Amino acid sequence: MKIDKDKKFLIVGLGLLGGCYAMALKKKGFYVTAITKEQADIDYALAEKLIDNGSTEVSEALIKEADIIVFALYPHTFVEWIKNYGNLIAEGTVITDVTGVKGCIVYEIQSLLKPGVEFISAHPMAGREVSGVKNADDSIFKDANYIVVPTDKNTFGAIETCKELGEILGFARISVLNPEKHDEMIAFLSQLTHCIAVSLMCANDNPGLVLYTGDSFRDLTRIARINDEMWSELFLSNRDALLKEMEKYKRTFDKLYECVKNNDKEEMRSMMRISTERRNEFNKKA
Repeated sequence: MKIDKDKKFLIVGLGLLGGCYAMALKKKGFYVTAITKEQADIDYALAEKLIDNGSTEVSEALIKEADIIVFALYPHTFVEWIKNYGNLIAEGTVITDVTGVKGCIVYEIQSLLKPGVEFISAHPMAGREVSGVKNADDSIFKDANYIVVPTDKNTFGAIETCKELGEILGFARISVLNPEKHDEMIAFLSQLTHCIAVSLMCANDNPGLVLYTGDSFRDLTRIARINDEMWSELFLSNRDALLKEMEKYKRTFDKLYECVKNNDKEEMRSMMRISTERRNEFNKKA
């Protein structure tokens, strides 16, 4: 499916990412509707011209008129929504998502959909430490990565449509991974980093920290302001992959601990050189 300007989008779940999608799509001139729980979010999105229409009810009319549906829901909520209302999606519709884990939902949702409706999963690697449509800002996509996550059930056309959506939204880089590889990468690049930030903030309860800290601590703990409901679900939904990465990190941290304990300056410097070299690769890509 080529995403022409006559294509209509439906966003299911008008939170931060759903709002960012709506904002980016409206700026490009697309017709965008939304289904979400809170009327206040619909009212805000209409007032700010993020959407053209919206409902707090599961509107059959909004679902059937959509050419592309974006699900911005928690993993378990996404699955339950498809179980309850997937039969309302019209044949020929392409659906996608923003979910942070894939293996636990992608295959199940594909098995639940009726013939003629295709789910091509995606993961926008962008976010903020705040939530809600009122904090939506599509500039978060500008320097971000967008991962298309197909399975053997996906058609070439749907995969290309999903890539094109990433381009329309303004992502800097678009890549393709299968669900298993995606979850392995996300366990390290996203979930482990949040684990480290949370652990660091929980490691010291000195009330004066905010008075003494510098940029390094602020930068490292930025993501410690966390949506506990969402991230705990993401951690547990990708439990096995995350535990493997946590074990690797523990071994590496223990190695650095032993270097400090044993005054092993050379090994410590070796780790720092590796760290610097690998981090420089990110600067090159940017």
